[in-house]
Amino acid sequence: MIRQVVLDTETTGLSWEKGNRVVEIGAIEIIERRPTGRRFQRYLNPDREMEPGAQEITGLSWSFLADKPRFGQVVDEFIEFIRGAELIIHNASFDIGFLNFELSLAGEQHGKMSDHAQVLDTLTMARERFPGQRNSLDALCRRLGVDNAHRKLHGALLDAELLAEVYLNLTAGQGALGLNLAEAVPAAGSERFAAATLPGQRPRLLLANADEQAAHLARLAKIAAKAGKILWSDEGVK
Repeated sequence: MIRQVVLDTETTGLSWEKGNRVVEIGAIEIIERRPTGRRFQRYLNPDREMEPGAQEITGLSWSFLADKPRFGQVVDEFIEFIRGAELIIHNASFDIGFLNFELSLAGEQHGKMSDHAQVLDTLTMARERFPGQRNSLDALCRRLGVDNAHRKLHGALLDAELLAEVYLNLTAGQGALGLNLAEAVPAAGSERFAAATLPGQRPRLLLANADEQAAHLARLAKIAAKAGKILWSDEGVK
């Protein structure tokens, strides 16, 4: 069983080395490429003010966070949620740096993130697939057809949900045809996952029409004329 946890954090600023802290953790569980409906989301008291830029993009303020639990109060629950999973994170070094800092403040007995889970960085994946292009979460949503119109502010749980869709689209075809669809467990209330989670859903086979086939053959003829040969054609490999 492949268990993954898509994770995102929001912070008081850009650098934990300068004392910035985590103010929100959002994570959702995926098993065998299907959201299970299990999620972990906490707002946290950072014991410091938000930096202006961070407050602007998250909409979070000290007055909102002042009565929230501190990381040390939820650390055991957090570790239990991620334990043994593959964490899917966009720009993972940022989030992992902050979370390792929080773990160190909570006590050395909590170890580091690498003691509890492996990490897959979707930013690295996107850069390999789309070199030279913008690969922010918003850019990937647009490129991969993920609806992010409701993302007016950055939020850890919302961004984790969007990233889960981006990841599923980014890795579509990597073992997807071998899924046991009859055992799918769709996430409650997650209509955006419908295409990936409906039990019994079968892949659609789209066939080219006559005009599209003619255009394809014309394109191959142009390639052959320019290059002298082509490596594939309707008659097989050449």
